[in-house]
Amino acid sequence: MSTAHCVERAVVTGAAGFIGSHLVDALLQRGTTVLGVDRRSPRDNAMAAENLASALGRPGFRLVQGDLVTDEIKPWVDGADAVFHLAAIPGVRPSWGDSFGEYVACNVLATQRLLDACVSCSVPRLVLASSSSVYGDATGKGPLHEECLTAPLSPYGVTKLAAERLALAYALAPASPTSVVALRYFTVYGPRQRQDMAIGRMLRAVRTGQPLRLYGDGRQRRDFTYVADAVAATAAAATAEATAEAVNVGGGDSVSVLDVLSRIAEITGAEVPVHGDTHQPGDVQVTEADLTKARELLGYEPSVTLAEGIRRQWRSLSVVAPDDTYGSKESR
Repeated sequence: MSTAHCVERAVVTGAAGFIGSHLVDALLQRGTTVLGVDRRSPRDNAMAAENLASALGRPGFRLVQGDLVTDEIKPWVDGADAVFHLAAIPGVRPSWGDSFGEYVACNVLATQRLLDACVSCSVPRLVLASSSSVYGDATGKGPLHEECLTAPLSPYGVTKLAAERLALAYALAPASPTSVVALRYFTVYGPRQRQDMAIGRMLRAVRTGQPLRLYGDGRQRRDFTYVADAVAATAAAATAEATAEAVNVGGGDSVSVLDVLSRIAEITGAEVPVHGDTHQPGDVQVTEADLTKARELLGYEPSVTLAEGIRRQWRSLSVVAPDDTYGSKESR
């Protein structure tokens, strides 16, 4: 097993995204110098501007607008103690059909190019954002541990598994200078959550009164992970003793969508308006994480309950989206 160096300089890809922007804030708070990389610019993307509002202008932070698929990467990662690779195209349903080529480019090819650059520049550690989607459905299997069969049920999940296997292969190559920890996030939620994700859509449905499109019967279960817990695990992965490891990051409990709707009604004082729809391709019935390895390797313990996390997200909600439809599978 190897140990990454102390993280004085970090690179965060996908820095303007949901988890990426929270990670940037946490690293800056620790005194780490951070280079953020994202295709979006706060100058012309409102969500990027909102997500990075607390980081922009702070000492120690620089944002580069760049594309991992086409741009030269080595200048960004040269001299970094750790690279946190969170850039990807998310979403199960949009990954079917003609858009798959873009998923492959952004989730697989971009990861391979970044790995090449990290190895060339002798970056000690790459932390990869993987996904619970690599497992497929956990129905009847109990909490899934990292040695369980990976059987993704969507093109998105296939690209995340491919990226993960690529990263671990690079780390296991003879004399590789770059070790890898791939984090399998389970349905991360909280302030700044992507607008296509479940809890944010539920809360906006309460705000707007526009019905939430609920796919399936609501009995599908998700292991919801509060973003601050996901970030704590991600930061810990930069210095964990590891060479090539995949690690679950979950919330510690698998909860039905119906139960989430009930908790939101209690917290907001209003029922979530719902419009039922059919089960969609790629959706899984159950996700549930075994956190034994995360506890042992990362010292990870989820600290924010689902009820408290929903309260925090409800208090932070400031953008009302006009189109609130619920997709039952979110991985990041």
